[in-house]
Amino acid sequence: MKKGKQIYEGKAKKVYRTDDQRFLIVSYKDDATAFNGLKKGTIEGKGVINNKMSNLLMQRLEKAGVPTHYVTELSDRETLVKKVSIVPLEVIVRNIAAGSFSKRYGVEEGIVFASPTVEFSYKNDDLGDPLLNQAHAVAMHLATTEEMETIKKYAFAVNEELKRFWAECGVTLVDFKLEFGRLADGTIVLADEISPDTCRLWDMKTGEKLDKDRFRRDLGGVEDAYTEVMGRLLQHI
Repeated sequence: MKKGKQIYEGKAKKVYRTDDQRFLIVSYKDDATAFNGLKKGTIEGKGVINNKMSNLLMQRLEKAGVPTHYVTELSDRETLVKKVSIVPLEVIVRNIAAGSFSKRYGVEEGIVFASPTVEFSYKNDDLGDPLLNQAHAVAMHLATTEEMETIKKYAFAVNEELKRFWAECGVTLVDFKLEFGRLADGTIVLADEISPDTCRLWDMKTGEKLDKDRFRRDLGGVEDAYTEVMGRLLQHI
C-alpha cells in the first residue's frame, strides 16, 4: 500500500491517503494536549504505545463482534485503516465518577456507578465539544435514530469487553471516549483509537492513575504510566 498525501492533522495523529481510495494510513504522534488544546506538551513514545495498544484492542473487539476500521499495523507508529466518514460525536462511557463528570455534577471521584452511563458530545472545538442528547444529535442530522442505537449498543459492548480485559491486567477501566465512523456503504464501525489518551485507567490495588490524567493534572511520571499499562496489556493479550 503506497502512502500518499497528508489530508489531516489532529492533536494526536496525522492521516494520509493511499493508492486505494478505500483505505487511509494513520500516523500517531507524541504530541499531547488537554482542555481542548489549551495545554500542550510531549509524551515521549506515546505515539508508538497508542498505535500498538489501539490495534491490539481493536482486534480483540472485532472478535467480540464490534466492527472497527482497523486493517493492519504497518510500523510502530502507522496503521492502515478503512476510510470512514467520522460521525461528529464523542461517545463517553463511564463506570466510575471522575474528571468532568465529577466537576459538572459535584460527584466525588471514585464513586462506582450501579450501571455504566453513556453520554455524547458534539465534536466541535470552537464550541468546546458541548454535551448533547440523542434527540439533539438526530435533530442536527449528526446521526439517525438507528445509527445512535447502533452506536450505543457497540459502546456498551466495548465497555464490557474492555472492562473484563483490563481487570485481568489489574487495571480498573474508569471511563473512556470512543468515536465511530461510516463506511462507504453506511455501515457504522468503531474508529479513532483506544489508548491511555482516551481511557481513564487506574491501578486496581493502589488507585494510581495510568493514563493522560497524569499529564492533565501535572502528576509526573506520564511516560512511565503509559509504559506500565502497555506492559500489562502485552502480558495478557
